[in-house]
Amino acid sequence: MRADQPVSREGESSEEALSAVPYGLRVAAAASWRALVVAGALTVVGFLAVKLASVVVPVAVALLLAGLFAPAVSWLAARKVPRGLATAIVLVGGIAVAGGVVTFVVITVTAGMPGLIDQVTASVTDLHTWLSTGPLHLSQGQLDDMLGNLTAMLGRNKSVIASGALTTAVTVGELLAEFVLVVFCLIFFLAQGRAIWMFVLRAVPARLRDRVDVAGRSGFTTLAHYIRGTAAVAFVDAAGIGLGLVIIGVPLAAPLSTLVFLGAFVPVIGSVIAGTVAVLVALVTKGALSAVIVLAVVVGVMQVESHVLQPLLLGRAVRLHPLAVVLALAVGLVTAGIVGALLAVPLVAVFSSGVRSLTARPDPD
Repeated sequence: MRADQPVSREGESSEEALSAVPYGLRVAAAASWRALVVAGALTVVGFLAVKLASVVVPVAVALLLAGLFAPAVSWLAARKVPRGLATAIVLVGGIAVAGGVVTFVVITVTAGMPGLIDQVTASVTDLHTWLSTGPLHLSQGQLDDMLGNLTAMLGRNKSVIASGALTTAVTVGELLAEFVLVVFCLIFFLAQGRAIWMFVLRAVPARLRDRVDVAGRSGFTTLAHYIRGTAAVAFVDAAGIGLGLVIIGVPLAAPLSTLVFLGAFVPVIGSVIAGTVAVLVALVTKGALSAVIVLAVVVGVMQVESHVLQPLLLGRAVRLHPLAVVLALAVGLVTAGIVGALLAVPLVAVFSSGVRSLTARPDPD
């Protein structure tokens, strides 16, 4: 007997055992452990993102704003303006515009609030009259009981309301700190974005560096197209609905238009929620007929957005299936609330563009 015979038998037995396992099961097992590794890595990344949300979210918002402002900075730089000065000009202009809009909204709300309160009071009085003289025929005692129950409920939850106010104050402080971080990151993204990206590429193996560079640039281009197209769509939505509110005479048309503009950055549900608020304000202040007209205006603007603006401004740049948009929005909303809903779709768009670029067949030399 030769010395290597037991080894040969062991190898033969291993091959026989492997051949006894169905091919489909072997493929499923191989795919399963790889899927578990990927899921574990994603879990770790998600855990770190949640723990570092106060840093991750401002950086993500700064990237979104960089996609919005980068063309203006590049335009100034192409005209021999130093890139640092171009960044300062664009940032100061953007902050000035945002500050002007916020100031206008605050002044409008302050000026229109007394009239809105009077209209709401009149609507409450009309509701009280309808409850007592309408089909329900509620007595004064029943109405007083309902009001007493509401007051008692507010009294029982006084501590919750107070703690909520304290939490709001803390949140405002955190938002201010995160705003400063957003501006700080945005300055460097606009002024030194290329240098930062080249530094990040050093962590990629040399043989893959060119492909990853192309994929990263493709992803940022998609992000820039997405944020600029969404801003254009949001502006048209706000202008259309705001004009309708002004013509109908609904109070606080400017703040409601601003709400529509901000809501448009959250796909699918943002515009719906903002439009619903406008309809409710019209119902409370102007009556059912005005509310129906505002609803018609909102629906008409949303139809123009869905069938004209989005395919024209976003269709070519952001190639995402509607199901992918809805699922990304749902996951973002469940995991991170409004911030998750805001960032989910652009994140998926950037990831999809990068994957398409990486998996594309390289051009022949």
